[in-house]
Amino acid sequence: MTELNTLWTVIICLGLGSYFLRFAFLGIVGDRPMSKWLLRHLRYTAVAMLPAMVSPLVVWPAATGGQPDLPRMLAASATLLVGLATKNVLAAIISGAATLFGALYLLG
Repeated sequence: MTELNTLWTVIICLGLGSYFLRFAFLGIVGDRPMSKWLLRHLRYTAVAMLPAMVSPLVVWPAATGGQPDLPRMLAASATLLVGLATKNVLAAIISGAATLFGALYLLG
């Protein structure tokens, strides 16, 4: 078990780090125009968040003790293919979820 002082130190440090990271964009740069190349790169931040959160769950799933398995790989492949084919995020997520549940049902 983590000591209470260590826990609160970590929480406070993470909070301060998060605040100063946001302050760098809002407080320091907030009233100045940003360059075109920075704005172009910031456009892709939201698009990169979903794969960044999901990919560890596909490659090292906690449900299988960190071992990759076929149902999750099939679901990730179906999500990627439907997303590329339709350019529709909701359709990709639904097809991936349906593939995962179907594969888990069929393959156990």
